[in-house]
Amino acid sequence: MTDSHISKKTPEDWLLSATAAEKKQGRFKVFLGYAPGVGKTFSMLSEGVRRKSRGEDVVIGIVETHGRAGTAEVAAQLEGVPRREINYKGTLFSEMDVDAILARKPQIALIDELAHTNVEGSRNAKRYEDVFLLLDANIDVLTTVNIQHIESLTPRIQSLTGITVRETVPDWVLDRADEIVISDLTPEALATRMRRGDIYPAERVERALSNFFRRGNLIALREMALQRVTKAVDRTLDDYVKRKQLGPHFTVAEKVAVCISANPASRDLIARGARLAEAIDAELFVLHVDTGRKPSSPEEARALDGNIQFAQNLGAKVVHLKGTNVATAAATFVKQNRVTQAIFGRSALTGIRKYLYFFDIQKFMSQAPHVDLHIVTQDTR
Repeated sequence: MTDSHISKKTPEDWLLSATAAEKKQGRFKVFLGYAPGVGKTFSMLSEGVRRKSRGEDVVIGIVETHGRAGTAEVAAQLEGVPRREINYKGTLFSEMDVDAILARKPQIALIDELAHTNVEGSRNAKRYEDVFLLLDANIDVLTTVNIQHIESLTPRIQSLTGITVRETVPDWVLDRADEIVISDLTPEALATRMRRGDIYPAERVERALSNFFRRGNLIALREMALQRVTKAVDRTLDDYVKRKQLGPHFTVAEKVAVCISANPASRDLIARGARLAEAIDAELFVLHVDTGRKPSSPEEARALDGNIQFAQNLGAKVVHLKGTNVATAAATFVKQNRVTQAIFGRSALTGIRKYLYFFDIQKFMSQAPHVDLHIVTQDTR
């Protein structure tokens, strides 16, 4: 065979082919918003158009334009997989046809409104279940969801806005996302879009602005969305640090860990940790190290249970560790989880117990040198 018949690949071609060979699962990207009209669907479609222009095979699984001309104009630039018509109790419903997308097997599918509940007779009850079928088939999925549809936040949002949220997505679904992007507008800009008629018809505008779209609601919802994305970014950073085996100093978000025992005074430590975590907007961990020693009395066991319940009531993540040495177990945890602030209690110790306590503190400091250590004197009366 002559050289002219040999396929020549650039280094980039080889990299792409190697990546494709290794890829076993579709990538899952979520466009998260805090209210209708912030631009989630438009951003998702715009990425689809960009990726199509790079030669990738992109289809629309389902997109709801809600009569918005700009969204419809962008959607028209992409191939759409025909929807499936389902007759339910004499009414015809139009749903995404997940089987048709699987048969079409594109590289990328755009799927709007992740929290949607499918009509009875569909392959799956929820749209996010359809999404995971596509991901398992090695199809990348771009999707959209609003913060009020995340299951753990629903009660808080219903209390805040007074509006019942009927369709939700379990938190673990977003935890599976490879990437979460916030589609953000200031509440003022969103209200301006609303008054221009970009989101709802004119007759619905004033009612929406005085209900769900009240400025206070929008500020709170936006804050929740930003916090959710921050958590996702920090989790991504955690994964990166562990994969690259970077040092515990490689951190952005503050994290507070409080080490407790069965001592009733541990409640003061937990409360101190909760105040610190709130002041610096940090995640709060409460650590209990099981060294194998049995409680000396039923009262001691009840005191430990009470401390743990108190920590949970304050929103702390309680972590049970096992180890023969409290200092070593705690130091290992704070290094692995990149904790930035650690709190230990100190009671009025004398003799050999005082020596052992300071020996353990020194051991903790040497094994976790990048954490800020707070030692709080405890009143044991």
